Amino acid sequence: MNKIYAIYDDEEILLEGIKKLRSNKIKIKEVYTPFPVHGLDKVLGLKFSRLGICAFIYGVFGLCFAMAMMGYMMIIDWPQIIGGKPNFSFMDNIPTFIPVMFELTVLFSAHLLVLTYFFRSKIFPGAKAKNPDPRTTDDKFLVELHVDDNYSDLINLIKETNVSEIKTNDEKDN
Repeated sequence: MNKIYAIYDDEEILLEGIKKLRSNKIKIKEVYTPFPVHGLDKVLGLKFSRLGICAFIYGVFGLCFAMAMMGYMMIIDWPQIIGGKPNFSFMDNIPTFIPVMFELTVLFSAHLLVLTYFFRSKIFPGAKAKNPDPRTTDDKFLVELHVDDNYSDLINLIKETNVSEIKTNDEKDN
């Protein structure tokens, strides 16, 4: 499988080039940009991220953990009278437990979401960088395409999109 890298100088030209490629039924493997480009996800046709759903689930898990932990520690294991409230019932002590429940909800949601993002994106410690051109971290925009057939037709189509530079995986390795 051959790879073609189309390098653009401007994000507007990048968006127009991607629109033209997608209208010709060309599948784009990846886009590398130095900063977030507004509207790129819509032009690429990316699906809605499910990380928000994961964050909610992790938050509920953190809340349940906080309630179980405080119920055990403050009611069963080491009951204490806090602020004059009785120590024999979880429901009577909820106002004093709210800050801890909130903090553990946020803690679990944030930390587990970061871990999920790292492993889902395959950027965990020790992962090799996949950036094909280091200039994309500075001022260039790169579109990666995988092609099996019609190699020259695709190159000609990319040239019509006001691309500043075209590289192939053979040129990249040299």
